[in-house]
Amino acid sequence: MAATSHRAAPEHTHPDDVPVETALAALADPVRLTLVRELAGCADWSRSCGSFDVPVGKAALSHHFAVLRGAGLVEQRDEGPKRVNRLRRTEFDARFPGLLDLVLRRQ
Repeated sequence: MAATSHRAAPEHTHPDDVPVETALAALADPVRLTLVRELAGCADWSRSCGSFDVPVGKAALSHHFAVLRGAGLVEQRDEGPKRVNRLRRTEFDARFPGLLDLVLRRQ
């Protein structure tokens, strides 16, 4: 099957392979926390990377999504020219029960 995009498909880390320190570090950054919180309130695959209102450029945003993928928090796929996202809530909750509930709670 031919690729439909000029860029490589994103690599994903399953939450089962993520140490707690990696998960906590990913969630400690305010930009990444904003991304996770916004994804938690949306349907899977409904948000493209460019649809988030965060105070960083494209390269930094790409880095933040790479960190979230590496921590097992986000899964991405390409749909035409856009890369869409989903929060891996079920898988992440199975690995770290209650952690997302804590960070998603607004203070």
